Amino acid sequence: MLSLEHVHPMLVHFPIVFFLTLAVVDTIATLRGAPVTGRTGLGHASTGLAVLAALFAIASFMFGDMALEFAESKGFESEVAELHEHLGMASAVAFTVWAIVRLVAWWRNASLRGGGAFGLVLVELAGAALVIATAYYGGQLVYDLGVNVNQAMAG
Repeated sequence: MLSLEHVHPMLVHFPIVFFLTLAVVDTIATLRGAPVTGRTGLGHASTGLAVLAALFAIASFMFGDMALEFAESKGFESEVAELHEHLGMASAVAFTVWAIVRLVAWWRNASLRGGGAFGLVLVELAGAALVIATAYYGGQLVYDLGVNVNQAMAG
């Protein structure tokens, strides 16, 4: 049977992939002069990626919080876990705010060009850096500290 603390590692890869894909697609499209906002094909795809990244980031954070509580109930304690948790919360909040911004731009059929489009890309590259930092500390929890996996390996 699937343990609750193992849901987080299954979900967490989705916001990572969705947000990194969003940042890469929007960067390339903006450099080529294509609008990534509004109701264009690319605007639909970019907005969809932003919304999916936010939804999965929220779910990942919720299940990650449960997984950390489970680990702490077994005696696990680490500053890395606290840092990862705070970065995860920041990611979930930032991605949710960004999804709302993207949805409003899509709803209004706003087409950003020039400096506005590059500003959008800079925000997404900062979000990509945030998700990479969060993932790095999550990797440390699993691969260096063995949180919630040592028991599974022993059993």
